[in-house]
Amino acid sequence: MEKKFNRTLVTCALPYANGPVHIGHLAGVYVPADIYVRYLRMRGEDVLYVCGSDEHGVPITIKAQKEGCTPQDIVDRYHKIIKDSFTGLGINFDIYSRTSSKTHHKNAADYFRKLYDEGKFIEKVSEQYYDEETKTFLADRYITGTCPKCGAEGAYGDQCEKCGATLSPDELINPKSALSGGELVKKETKHWYLPLDQYEKWLSEWILEGHKEWRSNVYGQCKSWIDGGLQPRAVSRDLNWGVPVPVEGSDGKVLYVWFDAPIGYISNTQELLPVSWEKWWKSEDTKLVHFIGKDNIVFHCIVFPSMLKADGSYILPDNVPANEFLNLEGDKISTSRGWAVWLHEYLEQFPGQEDVLRYVLTANAPETKDNDFSWKDFQARNNSELVAILGNFVNRAVVLTHKYFEGKVPADLKPEAVDAETLAQIRPLREAMEKYLEGYKFREALKEAMNIARLGNKYLTDTEPWKVAKTDMGRTASILNVSLQICASLAIAFEPFLPFSAEKLRSILNVGIVAGADHRAGEEGATSENIYTAGEGAALHTGVSFEGLALSWDDLGNASLLPAGHQLNPATLLFGKIEDEVVDAQIARLEAIRAEREAAAKAAEAAVVTPQKEECTFDDFGKMDIRTATVLEAERVPKTDKLLKLTIDTGIDKRVIVSGIAEQYSPEEMVGKQICILANLAPRKIRGIESKGMILMARQNDGKMRFITPAETLCNGAEIG
Repeated sequence: MEKKFNRTLVTCALPYANGPVHIGHLAGVYVPADIYVRYLRMRGEDVLYVCGSDEHGVPITIKAQKEGCTPQDIVDRYHKIIKDSFTGLGINFDIYSRTSSKTHHKNAADYFRKLYDEGKFIEKVSEQYYDEETKTFLADRYITGTCPKCGAEGAYGDQCEKCGATLSPDELINPKSALSGGELVKKETKHWYLPLDQYEKWLSEWILEGHKEWRSNVYGQCKSWIDGGLQPRAVSRDLNWGVPVPVEGSDGKVLYVWFDAPIGYISNTQELLPVSWEKWWKSEDTKLVHFIGKDNIVFHCIVFPSMLKADGSYILPDNVPANEFLNLEGDKISTSRGWAVWLHEYLEQFPGQEDVLRYVLTANAPETKDNDFSWKDFQARNNSELVAILGNFVNRAVVLTHKYFEGKVPADLKPEAVDAETLAQIRPLREAMEKYLEGYKFREALKEAMNIARLGNKYLTDTEPWKVAKTDMGRTASILNVSLQICASLAIAFEPFLPFSAEKLRSILNVGIVAGADHRAGEEGATSENIYTAGEGAALHTGVSFEGLALSWDDLGNASLLPAGHQLNPATLLFGKIEDEVVDAQIARLEAIRAEREAAAKAAEAAVVTPQKEECTFDDFGKMDIRTATVLEAERVPKTDKLLKLTIDTGIDKRVIVSGIAEQYSPEEMVGKQICILANLAPRKIRGIESKGMILMARQNDGKMRFITPAETLCNGAEIG
């Protein structure tokens, strides 16, 4: 039996406040969550939509160190950028707060202390790297050294940025402190751990048996972790930025960011609704839904539920609809490499086209597998779908109404069977949308919404009211009446997906929209600086009062949404065409980044020196007879591309050496060249030619070979050593 809920709490993964939001974040988390929330509000449901900035952790302290400022400076900067960007895209949170707030610090500390007092943690003492110069235990990112995999310098204690290898500090060659550059020692330190292994049986029952309806990527990742055996996970770390561990003798220790951040959902709710927050987190008739990316599945499906279970008073998530990753132009989005489309920059460069981005990201949503964003696809979807289908239909219907009926909805004077048949097709499309929206399949839901626009376009094209008007104005009235009813349905259907355009369409139709409760004002005692005010940002919330005709989701598909005589406002274009030069400029920017990246990679590769070979003794070296020699003759070895046959004067004798340098040096270049050879290398036959000795050469990282030659001309046979 399906459980009935009285309210829905929707959370979004807290974006990390060491950089802006990009399209990967939007496609994976924030746009689908916003669609879902808008849909529920239009259904009249009681919804709370919560998010905020994740402002603790090592990357923020590293960024602050590099920029010569404080961690607070960093999070203040990016919190504002992120919040303003979300507002600009119409992401309509009830509250967007931050984990550096006083409310959160107290709440997170209290949460830890409750579990600590109840004995829900285990304590462990372990050895960790310590910087004696700065008197600091070092997180993995604060330890650098030589990568054991590729030999690159400056690899971190958790990853080599050059080859991508996952590392541990103990694997680094010559590990050093990134803070002081000094040598490291290991010292004992105590931390608290959440014993996930103790929750393994419960998690298996709750997820693997109780939530088989979860997305396959979510379910599969959870199963893999549980089947592999869960281990205790540290909830504290040695750091001076974060929520201090509220235990005596824990100076210099803070709550691990993975433990602190999800509690932020609860803290944010408390900030907004200090009186009634518990009904959202502790009432069984509340539906909790976490929208996250695939890199957060474990934290929201295993770790955070275990934390909630350990407390014992909180509800658990009903669903965690995590998306996969979005790539950019066929390449993985990388903030460190600048390979991204940043939301705040998009809003500046594409004013008035917020919905185009929302549309393309939803149409390409990586719901079941990684997907790709390309600027050419962005342009094509705008021009051939938003402009040519949705915008074209609405504009034609409204313009013709103004032309023939002074902008008033005409009466249905001469209905025909095709009219009712056309309108009857909307209800099944709405039902399909509802099925997909409630099943977190937003890409499919968007297709059904666009099918309503396609239906309208086909109807208008087939009935040709501009021709009928020449002979039968009564029939023209019926055609445009039907067309405008479809427009009204579109104003409802696209509200979750394209709130700016839906609002514009409703303005043209002179109608409002009905929605559920608006919690943005909070309640007595709410922390005002983090709470949205009504009307902040265009199309931020659907709960807007409207004097006159207002539509609700339940009206979608009704045949008579707009009464005869209802006055329309003048037609305005919903969407504008995007020209080639606009997307070409974006592509050129990315190509420049790619070229710069490739050049840097080549330079880095060239700079990497092959690790030193095993030590040898002086006696070992003394066995090698290295001498100067001059090339007398050179010719290609037949039927080979790489080999040259060189006749050389060693000062001792004249001999032949076969060398694989023909691809880089011609025979003509070699004659007369003084070289160095290993004279006493045992002879060997190469292609039937006895080669006596070896030419000494240096191989660069780009593969090119260069001769080892004396700085000045020496006599042949001069010994080197």
